[in-house]
Amino acid sequence: METKILNKDLTKIPCRALRGIGPQIAEKLAEFGLANVQDLLFHLPFRYQDRTRITPMGQLRGGDHVMVEGVVEHADVAQGKRRSLLVRLWDGTGYLTLRFFHFNQGQINSLRRGVLLRCFGEARGWAGQFEMVHPEYQQVAANKPAQPQDSLTPIYPTTEGITQRTLRQLTDQALALIEYEERLPDYLPAEVLEQSQLPSLIEALRYVHRPPPEAPVEQLLQGIHPTQQRLAFEELLAHHLSLRRLRQNLQQSQAPILKNKNQLTQQLLSVLPFQLTGAQQRVLQEVNADLQLEKPMLRLVQGDVGSGKTIVAALALLQAVENNLQGVLMAPTELLAEQHFQNFTKWLEPLGIKLAWLAGKLKGKARNEMLEKIISGEANVIVGTHALFQADVNFSKLGLVVIDEQHRFGVHQRLALREKGLMEGGMYPHQLIMTATPIPRTLAMTAYADLDYSVIDELPPGRTPVQTVVISDQRRHEVMSRVKSACQEKRQVYWVCPLIEESELLQCQAAETTAKTLTEVLPEVRVGLVHGRMNGTQKETIMAAFKAGEIDLLVATTVIEVGVDVPNASLMVIENAERLGLAQLHQLRGRVGRGATASFCVLLYQYDRLSQLAKARLDIMRKTNDGFAIAKRDLELRGPGEVLGTRQSGLMQMRVADLIRDAQLLPKVQNAAEILIQKYPDRTEPLIKRWLAHKEKYGEA
Repeated sequence: METKILNKDLTKIPCRALRGIGPQIAEKLAEFGLANVQDLLFHLPFRYQDRTRITPMGQLRGGDHVMVEGVVEHADVAQGKRRSLLVRLWDGTGYLTLRFFHFNQGQINSLRRGVLLRCFGEARGWAGQFEMVHPEYQQVAANKPAQPQDSLTPIYPTTEGITQRTLRQLTDQALALIEYEERLPDYLPAEVLEQSQLPSLIEALRYVHRPPPEAPVEQLLQGIHPTQQRLAFEELLAHHLSLRRLRQNLQQSQAPILKNKNQLTQQLLSVLPFQLTGAQQRVLQEVNADLQLEKPMLRLVQGDVGSGKTIVAALALLQAVENNLQGVLMAPTELLAEQHFQNFTKWLEPLGIKLAWLAGKLKGKARNEMLEKIISGEANVIVGTHALFQADVNFSKLGLVVIDEQHRFGVHQRLALREKGLMEGGMYPHQLIMTATPIPRTLAMTAYADLDYSVIDELPPGRTPVQTVVISDQRRHEVMSRVKSACQEKRQVYWVCPLIEESELLQCQAAETTAKTLTEVLPEVRVGLVHGRMNGTQKETIMAAFKAGEIDLLVATTVIEVGVDVPNASLMVIENAERLGLAQLHQLRGRVGRGATASFCVLLYQYDRLSQLAKARLDIMRKTNDGFAIAKRDLELRGPGEVLGTRQSGLMQMRVADLIRDAQLLPKVQNAAEILIQKYPDRTEPLIKRWLAHKEKYGEA
């Protein structure tokens, strides 16, 4: 390593100063957010591979990433839709097939009978029939066996053109440069480290990047090792401080005062076919009070599936309209945005309010007409997707922004829409954020430190609780019989096929196969299909037909997770339910039980893939419909049960922290934030920059 880069602050040493980095790789690293040595050190492994031991083939389980060693019995090129090279291995305990779709003659010649191979990859299959697709492999000399690795192998987030090998070589060099603490300052004060019993920053980084041979494998794979918790603590603290700074900056802005004139509100309430619940009225009062202040409202409204957040949003938007300002509602998917638009059309148009609709699929003349209505002020309320913050969208006078399912949008997207609403005189619109993802209060206070917090904790009367049953897929025929009975009784059914592999294509193929099977088995039932690879118009047509009762049984991927409202749907079947997290299962189940008819949710699980964690998840779904109770149980379950790298909270994209798993750190994080702000204010900016420099532009608004 060149002497000129020694004794320097690591943020001042560019990646290109390290060995083996040419201009091309340096450029790719910079595009990926890795500009200097500190960036490399904080580019943390998101999981580990355990190559420290060889797993007997007779002990393989589907989905495990393992290292195996066996003798080639034979290798054949199989013809079919895709030619593939199949290599059959035997290790004395069982067989394994290696499958290569990309291969050459050299491989065919080298992978001959009798050769001893060591392979690493994902075992796919069951009941002794396992294969690995494109595993890493090496030939091992029978008389001189290679030793397994003596430590866990880190797997880093990467991008095209940057290999795992490159990242490991670079982090090796970066770790060699942190022998002196002044090169990498620890921004956590000694009193915080002592109170929270956390190791030093340098100790944590060394351990997490290169776990030693004696490292507790399970702890590291779960993300709960003390060194990972040290880094998670610092990352959570950086996010928390950034959001507090964002809030502080936003509160220095001006917003229009929206007086509660109450005329349109009363008109709408008088024609609604239902009464607002006490919780809805309470939250509406909190929102109305915020809107009458001259600083921008920043309020999160959290309510369980079906608690009635949409009408609260509509009533808040009326307050903007009554003050001669526009209101906008942004939803994460066209399907959900369309449903909001339909509800608002039904509720608001009779009051003389003009609506506009904007989504990605709107093109040409129709789009230009909508843009004109929006900028001229002719449209009072605008509903749409992320298309709302595209460059050519301009508002007349935007008083209120409502964002549905906040966790689907990044903070920067929320800020972008806010910036579009900047009015003459430097006034910004108010913001109302809605989510149906139940978040325990402590979690919300950290994840949404820039927002005030309201909860609609009461369901409207007349809702029939959904009964949930958990059934093995070996009893699939009984479930199909139940579906047939429901359809004969003129009720409608969802059959959900969630993610089978990390591939939307495979997910959609699974749904298509299921729809075909159900059509054959239940010929008298009208079966429809909706999945993520359909365009917006196709999805809309199918959903409209289902809502109109023209389809009895809708086979769907998880595109129907959020927002679709079909009161006559009273049965949902969820396949592979053991693969889904509690939050997603609860969201899906919320699509039924929206009418007065008794409703059921059947969770079908694969018997041979039911882990203890999955069993516990399905059990809590069977026992309760309370989203907050489910969120609390989720908090207890996930921690020791999730492999580092799975991100299900959906609240923030983090490098090492997980808001659910690391929830116990949050009170200490809030305490540490107070200490830094009061005693060490000069440390907050570099701490935020260290973790968030390449993420959101927090606090610039």
